[in-house]
Amino acid sequence: MTFIHKIIGDKKRYRQYKARVEALPENYRTAIKAIQRYSYYFGGGDGDSGMQMLEDLADLFEQAAADGTPIREIVGEDPDEFAKEFFANYPKGRWIIRERDRLAKDIERAAGEDTGAGGAGTSL
Repeated sequence: MTFIHKIIGDKKRYRQYKARVEALPENYRTAIKAIQRYSYYFGGGDGDSGMQMLEDLADLFEQAAADGTPIREIVGEDPDEFAKEFFANYPKGRWIIRERDRLAKDIERAAGEDTGAGGAGTSL
């Protein structure tokens, strides 16, 4: 399996998604592309889960465009919060979840270990 296939899954499916995005009115297209770009940094899923997320995002924006729903009514005043809530519905394969869990476990383990320092603070 190629790296690209792992990231985007089926190329035909991805091309169909891209065509749907390009068919949106410009302001909706700009918004969905921004959310898609952000998903890459936030930790999108594996090929299938990632494509399902993008397809669902396209569904949301297509319906909003058809209904004339303003962009701010879709994403609210905090696009970061919207994106995080939206992405939370697609946890499969998301590296950020694994890393958050790993961080929490490592800190928990470290905090529970006796360092032999004889107290919580240090003195100089």
